[in-house]
Amino acid sequence: MIASLSLLPLLGVFAVAVVVVVLASIKATGLADVIADRTRMGEALVGGLILGGATSLAGVVVSVNAALSGDASYAFSNAVGGIAAQTLFLALADMIYRRANLEHAAAEPANLFQAVLLIGLLTLPLCAVAGPAVSIFGLHPVSLIMFAAYLGGMKIASTVVDQPMWRPVQTDATRADTPDDPDAADKSALRPALYFAGLVALMGLGGLAISQVGGVLIDRFGLASSLVGAVITAVVTSLPELVTTLVAVRRGALQLAVGGIIGGNTFDTLFLVASDASYRDGSLFHAIGDNDLYWLTTGLLMTAVLLGGLIVRQRAGPGRIGIESVLMIAVYGAALGLELA
Repeated sequence: MIASLSLLPLLGVFAVAVVVVVLASIKATGLADVIADRTRMGEALVGGLILGGATSLAGVVVSVNAALSGDASYAFSNAVGGIAAQTLFLALADMIYRRANLEHAAAEPANLFQAVLLIGLLTLPLCAVAGPAVSIFGLHPVSLIMFAAYLGGMKIASTVVDQPMWRPVQTDATRADTPDDPDAADKSALRPALYFAGLVALMGLGGLAISQVGGVLIDRFGLASSLVGAVITAVVTSLPELVTTLVAVRRGALQLAVGGIIGGNTFDTLFLVASDASYRDGSLFHAIGDNDLYWLTTGLLMTAVLLGGLIVRQRAGPGRIGIESVLMIAVYGAALGLELA
């Protein structure tokens, strides 16, 4: 039905889907903070595991739908382009948090570990592309390894939260992860969790509509799949991460903001696993082009820069933001400029 719409109604559907996804994500951020307090999981872990996964749902739907339609480049570039865009969002959040560099104030061992895990998960697709074109029932073995690595990594991340082997140096700018409600741990998390699940369903429906519109734009106007995937739908479906990050920073939930981006990016690597399973013409990793790998390496480089910033914990850099934020903006800007050139 969407494919039959003229341009203006098509863009109207796109805009409505974006609004639904963004509004649902705003409400989900507050609920995630409540869930973190009531379950005692902590902001970093809830941000990375629950909020990050929820806000990534729209992007999952886009990539899987593209893979099912046979467009490997669209599926792949949407996933890796979203990772690059979402990493950029931390630099934007750093700009609005004026007390200190965001990466300094949100010191948390779990975020460091998840950044390392993300770099490893982004490296595995490169190994698949560089290796022989093998598949088992249409699924590349690397997809199975990525899924297992993600599950194992999440288990280790929970250990880092519960039994940290080191702690960051506390400064007057460090924001501790303390519950807003001192009695939160004695309250049930069931009701906010059910409400959260309903918002996640809305995000998924919005992602489906966005995916359909993106596919029509590719077919109708002859746009490159990598351009639509990495720059248009990836950025649009990443808007929940931008909104939740800014909202979390405004609420003072800094670990939730940083953990939501890094954890969301880690979850986004599973887009590739789901897309590989949905792509029926062999392995997804051997059906993509150089532009798709270009955005994968961009996300990988930006994650490495972010990890360096989390370790160094510069209190303030150029323009009162961290030097890592400046570098992430420069890397993404250069990548976008070359894509559009």
